[in-house]
Amino acid sequence: MATTTYPVTGMTCEHCVNAVTSELGALDGVNAVTVDLVPDGISQVTVTSGAPLAEPAVAEALDEAGGYLIKP
Repeated sequence: MATTTYPVTGMTCEHCVNAVTSELGALDGVNAVTVDLVPDGISQVTVTSGAPLAEPAVAEALDEAGGYLIKP
C-alpha cells in the first residue's frame, strides 16, 4: 500500500474537490483520495493506492479534472 500527498494549486471549491477525487480515483490501483481544500491556495491531495503512482499520471489526471497543478 502506498500513500502520497501532493501539493495542488488551482482548487477553489467543493466542485474542484469532487472533480479531482473522481479523476484520481479512476486511476488503476487507487483505493482512496482525500483532499484538504485551501481555496486559492495550496491544497493537499492524498492518494492511497496498491503501489506508488507515476507522478506524470497524477499530473495528467489533475489537469483533466480542471487544469490543477502539482506545485513543484
